[in-house]
Amino acid sequence: MGGVKLIALDGEDLAVLSAHLQDAVITVGDMAYLPRERRFALLANRFDWEAAVKAEVFGLVPAGAAEERPAKGPCVRRRAGMHFERVLNAKVRGFDLTQKQAVLNLLALTFEETDAPSGVVTFLFSGGGELQLTVECMEAGLEDLGPAWDAKGTPCHDAR
Repeated sequence: MGGVKLIALDGEDLAVLSAHLQDAVITVGDMAYLPRERRFALLANRFDWEAAVKAEVFGLVPAGAAEERPAKGPCVRRRAGMHFERVLNAKVRGFDLTQKQAVLNLLALTFEETDAPSGVVTFLFSGGGELQLTVECMEAGLEDLGPAWDAKGTPCHDAR
């Protein structure tokens, strides 16, 4: 199964990228804001939800587990690169940029338009961390960069 290669040019497109990146694991040191280039880039180990859903539909993985379950082949992670262009500003809250080995779990990406087509992209991390990018317009890309490897388990979320 090949990897993804997607672009986002509006909020709806970004929602698709967000779905592919839900539960991605990112180290602080794998994120970079390049103000001269007006670019933000990151590397992530994303959980391949598409493969996991297909495996569940075809009965390869039991449905409805309440806790993380062992991987059974099709539950994989992939190394992915993501970039945003036309970035005017970047801010973080809830984590320390000097802690390069700190691991963040990405829950979602959102886009709030402020003065069309500009707006704010927000990365929401578990534990309350946030990264906000002020962008001139939405211009982002996501691409898997190599082979997949077995995931230790399928991420799950309490319904609390």
